[in-house]
Amino acid sequence: MNWTSWSEFFAMGGYGLYVWGSYAVTFICVAGEIFLISKRHRTLEKQYSLINGIHKEEIKNETTS
Repeated sequence: MNWTSWSEFFAMGGYGLYVWGSYAVTFICVAGEIFLISKRHRTLEKQYSLINGIHKEEIKNETTS
C-alpha cells in the first residue's frame, strides 16, 4: 500500500480504528501479563522466605561475605 500522508496511514483505508485498537488491546494485555507475573514472583519469594525463615538481611550478608 502507498500512503500519501500520515493521516491516510493512520486511517488504514477505513480500518484504522480496528487496526490500531487491536494493537492497543494487545499491548495492554502483554503489559498486564508482565505486571501480574512480576507481582506473583514477588509474592512467591516472600512466601518462600517466610516458610524457610530467611530474611533479606541474612541474604544480603551472605552475598557480601
